[in-house]
Amino acid sequence: MTVKTKKTVKTKKTAAKKITSRKKTAPTPAMTPKAKGPTAKNLDIYGAATLEWSRALKQLEAGPSGTFWLATTGPDGRPHVAGIGALWVDGKIYLVTGSGTRKGRNLAANPNCVLSVSLTGIDLVIEGRAVRITDRPTLLRLAKRYADQGWPASVSGEALTAEYSAPSAGPPPWNLYVVRPTTAFGVASTEPSGATRWQFEKAR
Repeated sequence: MTVKTKKTVKTKKTAAKKITSRKKTAPTPAMTPKAKGPTAKNLDIYGAATLEWSRALKQLEAGPSGTFWLATTGPDGRPHVAGIGALWVDGKIYLVTGSGTRKGRNLAANPNCVLSVSLTGIDLVIEGRAVRITDRPTLLRLAKRYADQGWPASVSGEALTAEYSAPSAGPPPWNLYVVRPTTAFGVASTEPSGATRWQFEKAR
C-alpha cells in the first residue's frame, strides 16, 4: 500500500508540473502589435456614422486629381490662399514655392498653415506646420516623385528647379516644404454622409 501511495503522489506532482509548463508558454495579448491611426471624433449632427480615415487616405496615396489649396497668414495677420501642386508621401504633404512669393514669405514668418483638397466623395482640410527641407537625399527623392508625375524637377543647391512651373510659384529655385498633419477635417459630399475630425499623433 505504501508503494501505491507514493506512486499516486508522484503522478499528481508530475501532472501539476505539466499544467504549469503549459501556462508559461501561452502567448499574451500584449505581444501582438496593433496598427495605429488618427483619433477620430464624429462631428455630424444628423446621426451619420464617423467617417473612416481610410476613405481619404486611399485617394491621397493614389494622388488626388483635385487642386490643393494652401492657406497661410502674413506677419500683419492677413490670410492668403493659393492653389499649389502638392504630393502626399509617407503620411506627409510636400509642396514647393519661391521664397519671394507671398505664401513663401508667409511660411518663413509663420509656418502654421492649412491645406484643403476636394476628393471624390469627401472634402478634406488638413492643418499642420510647414518645415523647409534642405537635405539632399530628400530633395532628390521628391524631385523624382515630381518628375514621375510630369513636372521635370531637379535639385539645385538646397531647393528644386525646372524649366517651368506654375506662375504663382515665382522664379526658380523653389523651396521644398513638408507639412506633417496635426488635425484633419472631412465632410462627405456623397453617401455615406458625415463629418469627422481626425487628430494625429505629434512627431517624436
